[in-house]
Amino acid sequence: MNLRTKWSIVSAAVLMAATVTLGQDASTTSTDTAKKSEVAQRKENQQDRIAQGVKSGQLTPGETANLENKEAAINGETRADRAANGGKLTPAEKAKVNRQQDHLSNQIYDDKHNASTAPGGSKSEVGQRQENQQDRIAQGVKSGQLTAGETAKIENQERGINQQVRDDRAANGGKLTAGEKKQINHEQNRESRNIYRKKHNARTQGGAAH
Repeated sequence: MNLRTKWSIVSAAVLMAATVTLGQDASTTSTDTAKKSEVAQRKENQQDRIAQGVKSGQLTPGETANLENKEAAINGETRADRAANGGKLTPAEKAKVNRQQDHLSNQIYDDKHNASTAPGGSKSEVGQRQENQQDRIAQGVKSGQLTAGETAKIENQERGINQQVRDDRAANGGKLTAGEKKQINHEQNRESRNIYRKKHNARTQGGAAH
């Protein structure tokens, strides 16, 4: 066997070994990614369900704020656990997060199927704007542009506006005075700008919770 043939055989063997190693590395990376995304995927599913409830009116602003506060707390705990363990969750931490997500999942279902619904269906300007704001919030939750914490804050503000409308109507035989309409419109304008800013800042669900 001449020297050229020897080098050809050696080169082929080295290339084959490198290909096998790369394949193993890719397989390991793929498995690790799947494991890492399990918690994040479940969080995304919960957010999709919340967004659907906001869009349909099954979730009131108060219910949504409460759910998103709990979601934000789970996300914060997950980040802290990962930071303390080199970016990973221990089996016990995964089990704990899973229990918390189970509990939240049950609450989402209960809140979406109770008798409380978001204000909607009104032909008035105020009622239509309330519905439009909720649609924009739902889209932000669905797309990931709004974090759980941002959504909770926005919905708390929405709840405040809705309560003011109810109180004003109750004090005026079911109607709003011209002055009250102007005040509500001013607050809804401010809330609209707030929704826009939070949807277009640097914070996203993925960046906040992975």
